[in-house]
Amino acid sequence: MTRLAGKSALITGSARGIGLGFAERFIAEGATVAIADINLEAAQAAAKSLGDSAYAVQMDVSDQASIDAAIAAVVDHCGKLDILVNNAALFDASETVDITRATYEKLYAVNVAGTLFTMQAAAKQMIAQGHGGKIINMASQAGRRGEPLVLVYCSTKAAVISMTQSAGLDLIRHGINVNAIAPGVVDGEHWDHVDATFARLEGKKPGQKKAEVAASVPAGRFAVPDDLTGMAVFLASSEADYILSQTYNVDGGQWMS
Repeated sequence: MTRLAGKSALITGSARGIGLGFAERFIAEGATVAIADINLEAAQAAAKSLGDSAYAVQMDVSDQASIDAAIAAVVDHCGKLDILVNNAALFDASETVDITRATYEKLYAVNVAGTLFTMQAAAKQMIAQGHGGKIINMASQAGRRGEPLVLVYCSTKAAVISMTQSAGLDLIRHGINVNAIAPGVVDGEHWDHVDATFARLEGKKPGQKKAEVAASVPAGRFAVPDDLTGMAVFLASSEADYILSQTYNVDGGQWMS
């Protein structure tokens, strides 16, 4: 399988979880992948585990200088940037009356501004190269609907869907396709954190919220990162050249659009 042969990819927040799953699959499809993460040590360990086609880049998507340095590091290593996956994100939950400005600003700095300005920096590089590119933003089923304790997070992911639509319509004239993936519930460290948060807010036992949510998925289970990688490879490949501004649900049937 070489649908991404010769391509240079940058995946944010890819030292673990979904991002690491994307990196592994992209490499199997022939790409060279920058494992970009705020935790450089974790990124280095992940890159080492993936072999010579992966390398680590320290990147804080809430800091413009860090974004610019990461893009420069990719170009220095590979000579180009063909694919960006905007995967880095933060989650928090609270009752509406308990939302703080600090939490709001932290989530928007990463999930919204981080997505926007990383996408912008990547697009500038792709435009300068002159041969287009692919940008994949990570949305969420949480961006499709409101949830009573997740106002801020849901709104950030709704913003990602909207930004994907507008950027896709703008950047296609440069041959850059912008699309998004909206996962449902994906097992791993992220959902362990979500479960613990709801246990505190709803008075549930550890693992109870996770079991309840898994039972509500029409497919009958949580997703694992491998359930998302096929869509990511497709959107990053030439097979998706005529697709733009779309957000694809990969959620076991939780949301239909």
